[in-house]
Amino acid sequence: MIKVICIGIEGTAEKTGVGIVDSNGKILASQGNPLIPESGGIHPREAAEHHAANIVPLIKDALHESGLGLEDMDLVAFSRGPGLGPALRTVATAARSLALSLNIPIVGVNHCIGHVEIGRLTTGAEDPVTLYVSGGNTQIIAFDAGRYRVFGETLDIAMGNCIDQFSRSVGLGHPGGPVVEKLALKSRNHIKLPYTVKGMDLSFSGLLTAAIRKYESGEAIEDVCYSLQETAFSMLVEVTERALAHSKKREVMLCGGVAANNRLREMLSIMAEEHYAEFHMPPMKYCGDNGAMIAWMGQLMHSHSLVKGMEDTEVIQKYRTDQVDVPWRKSSPKHLRLPAEMLEKGAEANIYPDKWMGEEVLMKNRIPKTYRIEEIDHYLRKKRTKREAKLLSEAKRCGVITPIVYDINKEEKTIVMEKIRGKPVKDVFDNLDIDSMKELCEKIGKNVAKLHNCGIIHGDLTTSNMILHDDEIVFIDFGLGRISDLVEDKGVDLLVFKKAISGIHHEVGEECFDSILQGYRIAKDCDEVVGKVEEIEGRGRYTANNNNSHNKI
Repeated sequence: MIKVICIGIEGTAEKTGVGIVDSNGKILASQGNPLIPESGGIHPREAAEHHAANIVPLIKDALHESGLGLEDMDLVAFSRGPGLGPALRTVATAARSLALSLNIPIVGVNHCIGHVEIGRLTTGAEDPVTLYVSGGNTQIIAFDAGRYRVFGETLDIAMGNCIDQFSRSVGLGHPGGPVVEKLALKSRNHIKLPYTVKGMDLSFSGLLTAAIRKYESGEAIEDVCYSLQETAFSMLVEVTERALAHSKKREVMLCGGVAANNRLREMLSIMAEEHYAEFHMPPMKYCGDNGAMIAWMGQLMHSHSLVKGMEDTEVIQKYRTDQVDVPWRKSSPKHLRLPAEMLEKGAEANIYPDKWMGEEVLMKNRIPKTYRIEEIDHYLRKKRTKREAKLLSEAKRCGVITPIVYDINKEEKTIVMEKIRGKPVKDVFDNLDIDSMKELCEKIGKNVAKLHNCGIIHGDLTTSNMILHDDEIVFIDFGLGRISDLVEDKGVDLLVFKKAISGIHHEVGEECFDSILQGYRIAKDCDEVVGKVEEIEGRGRYTANNNNSHNKI
């Protein structure tokens, strides 16, 4: 079989990269040069100028490394998005010029999927839940039914951006990751900072502001760096574990520039081991932005006839991961295997069968998470155990069915509760016709409205946290819940649910959510909340609402 040689050009942000990969997945070259500004952050125009000055020299370096010439290239691939508009346009123009001069095909590829695929290529991971964290992106990604699905993501700034902004604000310079990590190693003094997890989504803006204020109020920089890292990384690992528990996959992969941080690698590896999953991470030179991942993506698309020609090379600044068909992938039939004595392992707790006064019950045990420092772990486990027991009881007063709580042990962080005999709604969905599914979703929407009318935010609405019992829906797992009547909180609650449905039940996700909103009409502030869902979606870095034609250039 004749090998195809692809040259890939990366330039979504501040790093210019050129890679060469053959159709067997052999990386023949990978050259790169990052822009490091003297002060401040990355300006889009400066990034574009950096790419313009470095693409040709890096092509020469890559050819030299591979021992090949331009005449040996069969395909040009370039990063189509997401990224900075001027940077993307510069790279696309260079790629088009190269393809035209060599008279060979050209293909634009999704940058985020490139990170996942180079990770799979270099680690041997088959079907992982991927935590992708960089300066511009924070996503929890997993494959299902033909596409990569975004199970969770930042609702505001990316993880790397959070660290870089903090570093610049306190005078540590750019990039912030290495210096913050170094200073964090000098402290074990934890300062309490905002911990914002919303289902499988996260928010870092409040954490960033609080960390800067702690430093400005006189806290030692080492203590603030340590606390910032531990809090942010605990949030990242928790939502990854939540996606792992929901998807039942048995591999976890870390990629993106923030993967350079040793503490984050350690925490994610511990979580994977405690969850009976394998941990993977690409070699560091392929974690950050690089041309090899773009070249390999070009190969994958070429091998599945997805190369369309010059007319399909416009850049897409807000190119979502879940917009792209991925015909070269299949979901693994292998899933997590739990110990025989454990009924269920969630992101927060283990569920065991138990007896209470002769009745079969369940014991929910929020076990220590050894990837978290003790101060954060103890606080979260105690608060969530107490809150869940309270909300399970409060929800009943609102007409929502929940398990009966028999006992709570705040010291052991355990709740003994009624055993509900039924199936998780997640499993029921697979066997329903479309009309029955819509009816069930509308019923779910009515129950969510009842909770919101009482000022109860569930905090983790997924079909895994609902059980169908005798045609009634039983709501469980209120650990992330709270009391709030704010329209913003209700909107986030619904948006978390929408993303969870889209991730697992994507084939019927849109119809299901429309039916949920039909049921939700009984909410006292329905129109405001539904409008807020759309508003919050619009704030996202790369949202469906933002992928209009004006983002294609």
